[in-house]
Amino acid sequence: MKYSVITPVYNRPEEVRELLESLSKQTFKNFEVIIIEDGSTSKCEEVCASFQEKLDLKYFYKPNSGQGYSRNYGFERATGDYFVQLDSDAVIPEKYFEIVDNSLKINWLDAYGGPDAAHENFTDIQKAINYSMTSVFTTGGIRGKNKNAGGQFHPRSFNFGISRKVWEETQGYTMTRMAEDIEFSIRILSKGFKVGLIEDAYIYHKRRTDFGQFFKQLHFFGRGRINLARMFPSELKLVHYFPMVFTLGCFSIPLLFFVSKPLYFLAVFVFLLYISMIFIDSSISNKSLKVGFLSIVACFIQLIGYGFGFMQEKFFK
Repeated sequence: MKYSVITPVYNRPEEVRELLESLSKQTFKNFEVIIIEDGSTSKCEEVCASFQEKLDLKYFYKPNSGQGYSRNYGFERATGDYFVQLDSDAVIPEKYFEIVDNSLKINWLDAYGGPDAAHENFTDIQKAINYSMTSVFTTGGIRGKNKNAGGQFHPRSFNFGISRKVWEETQGYTMTRMAEDIEFSIRILSKGFKVGLIEDAYIYHKRRTDFGQFFKQLHFFGRGRINLARMFPSELKLVHYFPMVFTLGCFSIPLLFFVSKPLYFLAVFVFLLYISMIFIDSSISNKSLKVGFLSIVACFIQLIGYGFGFMQEKFFK
């Protein structure tokens, strides 16, 4: 079976270089790579040209339309039997396609998702962000799991494969931003396709490189969840309210001092306990006290950024 890698990119030539370098080292070779430059001013055309002899690679430049429609542009030009969507800020383990191909031969899936992880060469901030997005202490704990917030597993676009038949019947993305990948997953499931997680098909996902960018991304995710709920009300679960409650709780703690001293000290105790659990768990899993400390910051940015975006889209739109 031939695979087509579909990757939209916007002003990230060096990240594309790392992605292509990792793809050139795959043990399974029957795949093509399609890079869609989505209106970038800092283009990766020269980077792609340098890999033409190492990969079956096609480069396209188009006006900016967002990641969803850019993936559709790639689907239309793909020649493979199975389309694999990878983000431009990903590094792919050398046995990724070997694992996917073997898994699909044993247990066919019309669409699959895979987890993401932090590479040992990532910066401490990137490791902290990865921890916050996958930790049981944040809503990120549902990522890369067979259940998604208590419901059906929905693949995410950073590591998301679909068969050609899925593309032909769905025609891809109907939205280009704001939870477009979850909406696409829901439509795939609604048509009766078999969807699942390939647990060993993980990628190294660089995500954002600083906390400012991370806040903006999570604020956008929070808005996206409400945008999705307008189309699919049943997809708004109780767990999605947690960042909003957490955000309101954090900003309410100082006020409790003037309302009730016992409640104030109880809230401070819970607050410190939560911080301690994050610090200990991340320090152990990352084998670094510094990453443990940065993980506290990342978790708060994730929850508050998502919480503000969630409230903005739900109550002020």
